[in-house]
Amino acid sequence: MSDFACSPSSTLPEQAPAAQPAAWSAVFSLSFGVFGLVTAEFLPVSLLTPMAADLGVSNGAVGQAMTATAVVAACAGPLLVLGSGRLDRRSIVWTLMALLAVSSVLTAFATGITMLLLARALLGFALGGFWAMMASLALRLVAPSDVPRAMSIIVMGVSLATVAAAPLGAALGAFWGWRATFLLASGLGVASLLVQLAVLPRMPSAGAPGIASFRAALTLRPVLIGLTTVIIVVSGHFAGFTFIRPFLEAVPRFEVSAISLTLLAFGIGGFFGNVIAGMIAARSPAWAVGGSALLIGAATLALALLGSSPVVSFLATTIWGFAFGGFPVSTSIWNARAAPDLAESAGALFSSSFQVAIASGAVLGGLLVDGTGPTGVIVYACIAVVLGATVMLTIGRATERARI
Repeated sequence: MSDFACSPSSTLPEQAPAAQPAAWSAVFSLSFGVFGLVTAEFLPVSLLTPMAADLGVSNGAVGQAMTATAVVAACAGPLLVLGSGRLDRRSIVWTLMALLAVSSVLTAFATGITMLLLARALLGFALGGFWAMMASLALRLVAPSDVPRAMSIIVMGVSLATVAAAPLGAALGAFWGWRATFLLASGLGVASLLVQLAVLPRMPSAGAPGIASFRAALTLRPVLIGLTTVIIVVSGHFAGFTFIRPFLEAVPRFEVSAISLTLLAFGIGGFFGNVIAGMIAARSPAWAVGGSALLIGAATLALALLGSSPVVSFLATTIWGFAFGGFPVSTSIWNARAAPDLAESAGALFSSSFQVAIASGAVLGGLLVDGTGPTGVIVYACIAVVLGATVMLTIGRATERARI
């Protein structure tokens, strides 16, 4: 198996001593938590049109709800790591799950775009904090050799959320309205918190990360390659995916039922993409990351050129889901191997890059969808993800081979 660095030991600066057996129930509880977080994050994608109509704003304006979440998340990761000191990481996770529930309730009762953006900002803090700590939590809960498996399980929550969030959001929004749908999302936050209260062990910090640890992580070439790829690919993906419903409504002219089915296929594809990419990434994270990005490029190209065909739109969106389902787990494994002894600092940088990419993608996507229509934003997505794939499959793969 290829690797980027020496295997992490039990005395890493940001890893607690391995004084207990692997806590797999805790790992699955974290997957449940990230399922709730990502479900809440993605709900505006499937509810964008009715939310915009109810709040009296444009689709592009509501799309900035994704931006608000991402901007706060980008800042929250590093700030939480720097401010966490020697706090028990278990308490921090509990707090983040509570923020998920509060944010969803506030979103459900939003009376205008300002309140909506503030509520989504709270979700952004929870997201950024969780993603920043994800790798270090895995290192605390399982043996170093089991970290890729633990990361795959945790990130599986992302894939399950893509299966559930978009299609169920569209369907529930049609039956009960978008506000009731967000109230259901708050229930996921409460359920996640209850499970984690029961199963998470104490996870005291073995050290308080500082600015120096961030500087050290940024001197590592694999970390920089991973961050660059994430920014390029994720910005492209979310520029397109944030406005996939307007595209499906305007180009193949799908009804709500067809949109729900298509988004369900996207999510199911993402689930299988997570599993397959996790297996590939265990051997070569570079191939898993680059291959996922290239496949997104192929899917978005098909949508841009042949999207007026309902069959092509359905199949291409499914392939897109499969491809993106593999991207978060692949990049997480790349990042964990790139800096195993700087897990929280590298994780915070990874989280910030991911969220900056979401924000920039949503901003540009909003401008493109309002200015050039939904096809223009799909074209941008295609160009961006292919560029990111090129970075990883050339520079990234060369770096990976050099460290085998």
